Amino acid sequence: MTYYPYTPDVEVKTPEEDQLIEKIVASMGRVNAKAFDKERHATRDAHAKSHGILKGYLEVYDNLPAHLAQGLFASPKRYPVVIRLSSAFGHIKDDRIPSAYGMAIKVIGVEGAKILPEHQHDLTQDFLLVNFPVIPFGHVQAYWKSQNIAEKYDDSPDLIKQMGDSLLKPASTIAGLLAHTKSPLKKIGAPPTHILGETFYSMAAIRFGDYIAKINAAPLSPEVRALTKQSIDITERPSGIRDLVVDFFSRSGAEYELNAQLCTHPDEMPIEDASIEWDENKSPYQPIGKIVIPPQDAYSPARRVYGDDVLSFNPWHCLVAHQPLGSINRVRIPAYARSSQFRHAMNVQPRIEPKDISEVPD
Repeated sequence: MTYYPYTPDVEVKTPEEDQLIEKIVASMGRVNAKAFDKERHATRDAHAKSHGILKGYLEVYDNLPAHLAQGLFASPKRYPVVIRLSSAFGHIKDDRIPSAYGMAIKVIGVEGAKILPEHQHDLTQDFLLVNFPVIPFGHVQAYWKSQNIAEKYDDSPDLIKQMGDSLLKPASTIAGLLAHTKSPLKKIGAPPTHILGETFYSMAAIRFGDYIAKINAAPLSPEVRALTKQSIDITERPSGIRDLVVDFFSRSGAEYELNAQLCTHPDEMPIEDASIEWDENKSPYQPIGKIVIPPQDAYSPARRVYGDDVLSFNPWHCLVAHQPLGSINRVRIPAYARSSQFRHAMNVQPRIEPKDISEVPD
């Protein structure tokens, strides 16, 4: 199989992109400030509610073929990781409201040139994944429309009740998914499924060394594979997903396989429109490593504060070899920077990139 090579010209900016990004970031700022005035605590623009903060390690597979032995995965190595599981909403909401789920992975001990100047001394590489392979608002123009809806939704707290059995339109901004014919969100009233049985995707493309790829993390060990598509009953539990995660890791560990889907041609696998799913028949996901998470206390008070208020997860915390691609990712540069700065300043918490896994509380 022939894979399309990465070159800087695979990205194509539209004339209005910079102006739209300014409008998006300003709207996000208004939503954040309003949320803080209400809650007196600053949260992320998206994935505000965590369900578990986990410690483990990433094992890069040995003897990868040349097209997969790229960037972080160029040679076999074991890296510590900290993982934050979450729901996509930009506010803390009841788990019984349908939402996409997120898995943010911070790989620690990663040396090499980083893409942004302010991260040059960091030893981290982040991968931000959601349990759906595409972003319905997959480019900056669609994202601006979705942000308008998100801001209006923020002004209409009763919207969910009014929608009855229609598909839910969540208020999250970066990774929350709008209602769409391919939306992963279930109809209101449908039972949610276990977060630990989900497969999580980068949705948008990233540079993969000499190539272009999307990344996913899929259940590998029998314990989590058994949870795939498993309905859960959290009828009386507004934080039931957290309870399930804590219970699982109190008695068991988990393994997820990290996979890369390489672009064969940008006409069929677009870089600038993350709403189009790449055909796995033309380019299947291929294993590049596995994440191993041992049994642990997944949500101690100290770990919750560290994961929610101290840590930042940002796709632009990355090696040059794994640069996020496309306009939906370019929005994330100022959006994540502004959101993180606001959150840390208002909560009076340091913004730390860990250099060692021992910095993550037990």
